[in-house]
Amino acid sequence: MAVLQRKLVRDLLHIRGQAIAIILVIACGVAAFVTMRSMYRSLLRSQADYYARYRFADVFAELKRAPERAADRIREVPGVARVQPRVVMDVTLNVPGLDEPAVGRLISMPAENSGALNALFLRRGRFIEPHAANEAVASEAFASANHLQLGSTIQAIIQGRWQRLTVVGIALSPEYIYEIRGGASLFPDNRRFGVLWMSPEALQSALDMKGAFNSVAVSLRPHANELEVIASMDRILDRYGCLGAYGREDQISHRFISDEISQNRISAMIIPAIFLLVAAVLVHLSFTRVVSMQRSEIAVIKAFGFTSGQVAAHYVQFSLLIASAGYLLGCVVGWVFGIRLARLYAEFYRFPILIYRPEVSIFFWAGLICAGTAIAGALVPVLYAAALPPAEAMRPESPQQFRPTLLDRFNLRVRSAALRMMLRNLERRPWRALASAFAICTAIMIVVVEFGMLDSLDRIMDLQFRDTQREDITVTFNEARSAGIRQELAHLPGVIASEPFRDVPVRLRFQHRSHKTSLLGLSRDSRMRLMIDQQGRRALMPPDGVVLSTTLAELLHVVPGESVQVEILEGRRLVRSLPVAALVDEPLGTNAYIELPALNRLLQEGGSISGAFLQVDAAKQPLLYQSLKTLPAVASVAIKKTTVDSFRDTINRSMALSLGTLIIFAAIIAAGMIYNGARIALSERARELATLRILGFTRQEITSILLGEQAVITLFALPFGFAAGYGLSALLAARLQTELYRMPLVVRPTSYAWALLMVLFSAALSGNLVGRRIAHLDMISVLKSRE
Repeated sequence: MAVLQRKLVRDLLHIRGQAIAIILVIACGVAAFVTMRSMYRSLLRSQADYYARYRFADVFAELKRAPERAADRIREVPGVARVQPRVVMDVTLNVPGLDEPAVGRLISMPAENSGALNALFLRRGRFIEPHAANEAVASEAFASANHLQLGSTIQAIIQGRWQRLTVVGIALSPEYIYEIRGGASLFPDNRRFGVLWMSPEALQSALDMKGAFNSVAVSLRPHANELEVIASMDRILDRYGCLGAYGREDQISHRFISDEISQNRISAMIIPAIFLLVAAVLVHLSFTRVVSMQRSEIAVIKAFGFTSGQVAAHYVQFSLLIASAGYLLGCVVGWVFGIRLARLYAEFYRFPILIYRPEVSIFFWAGLICAGTAIAGALVPVLYAAALPPAEAMRPESPQQFRPTLLDRFNLRVRSAALRMMLRNLERRPWRALASAFAICTAIMIVVVEFGMLDSLDRIMDLQFRDTQREDITVTFNEARSAGIRQELAHLPGVIASEPFRDVPVRLRFQHRSHKTSLLGLSRDSRMRLMIDQQGRRALMPPDGVVLSTTLAELLHVVPGESVQVEILEGRRLVRSLPVAALVDEPLGTNAYIELPALNRLLQEGGSISGAFLQVDAAKQPLLYQSLKTLPAVASVAIKKTTVDSFRDTINRSMALSLGTLIIFAAIIAAGMIYNGARIALSERARELATLRILGFTRQEITSILLGEQAVITLFALPFGFAAGYGLSALLAARLQTELYRMPLVVRPTSYAWALLMVLFSAALSGNLVGRRIAHLDMISVLKSRE
């Protein structure tokens, strides 16, 4: 077998260019698999370990105010293991170095952190001293964004009074791995929202909650029925203004991190499969040509006593050797990319330890898949080589049976001789041309989809922050206030106009289905907050009934004209039946709207409001921020510009790595396929090209003939690649429909332009490499007669 091993090395050196192309494509697939699968496993392992070690609760509930004895009743519910009542309140913060008012979520945390639910992981400093009124532990994301250190002070408006809080520790919580406020906010703004933990005694005293709580976290026993526990908690806490208990799956941080883990799992299967499929096509084309050129060598090998099995094993080893190089390179690239991806995830998801540690099994499966790809691609030519009789192999390969082409049958006149040769050669080898077109189509599809995702996100931003939200600032009060407070807001410095709104938590029911959301009351002639669908059309506020988002209507299985039961989850908890007047296909949230006076009548209250939308003079915004920081009635201030900036920053940081990586991988596919096709054509037609040179064709002309075939294949693949990219974008848009957001199907011309540029760059690079080979074409040797 040493003879075959030496032959293998010589063959590998002879087709090194094509081998490198195959190696790079295989490396892309392996790198994608290792990176994404390892990241999926790392996130899953980190999440499970963090939840277990720091006792992340299973069920949560927020309410108005309940006595401690209500917690004792929850402890008696079958299946409940541990109950932790607490006090939670959002307050306005004055953070050093931050002009805008920030929102702080104050949470009571027992001094016995070691046994508490949602326990803190202390990064620096210490926990709060018992009964310490002015000490707080800050969340790491908030502290890092605002450069807070141990000993830094923050001012908070608690129950209308300024209180100075000293940061004594910086910590993480399993409840806020993804630290966002919730509600309409889907992206982190760590500068303007943070979590602060305080001692229960201090927070209860400051908020007048002695012996009471307004939030509860519950852990369950193994095999407990979560739905039954939630139902029991609702019955116990209903009289205390409970907004409805919910399980871990509906907890906002857990939902985001779990969705991300699921997406990584899906991506780890789809993306590597695309690259490895293209690699299998490359292996098949290359080995088909190698076996065809080595017919006489196969005959000699068999004549010297080597069996068909040994010949087959030789070519399988050949393919596995190339695949092994791609596998090793892919593992290294995947490891490096995984480390970069882990750093990116660490910026968004706060784990105590998030280490990218690929498991050995992942490399094993990557190797197994890689070997399967190589064998599958080389299977047909290997079987052909093994079955070829020595006597038959000694004869030259039978010439192709040339038939009239389409040009001949339809008598199409093409003046250019070079173009006629290109078209005829492509038609006589249609499967090879289609395989090349498929690979190039795949590369184009990847780029279109990636840029299409950015187009969809830009569309969401336009709809949400330009068309729907036309205010500059949204001010929310700590409780419903009389409409007269709107006049006070209108007289604040820099305020140009204001519009009131009323926001109330509700549970909507239709038949046996229900969904908890908020009912937003807007002025009928509102100009700052509009209802805009995904096509940019405005929906008008009806005088009677409610307007539901399309997603909410689908969850309830309700259509316009039918009535839904509206259960108010605050105050007297009234229940009313309202008709569904219209639907609006919004990209974000499961929203419900009603005319403001109608909502006030529904609540049996005067013209109370929950807050106001403000348009402000940009030059006077700093003065307005200072004024809003001092208003005790203000619970939070949302600034549209900072929200937009946070959105863009999140998208830019999260998409930059994946976008750049996949574009490079797509370029490798396109370049590898074009180069491979041109090299195979050059090896097959070297005699023809040399003959043309002797007949007077210039080197540029024969280069254009050879590369022109690849250009025709590329041009043929472009429209199909564009169509495939659009189709996959449509599929992803449909699959990414969640309660939180809907991805509109938007693929702008610039996305197709980027795909075109990628293909042109890859073609130019491959053409340059093949052109150098043609420049060194030995016309004397290729014109020698074969024995």
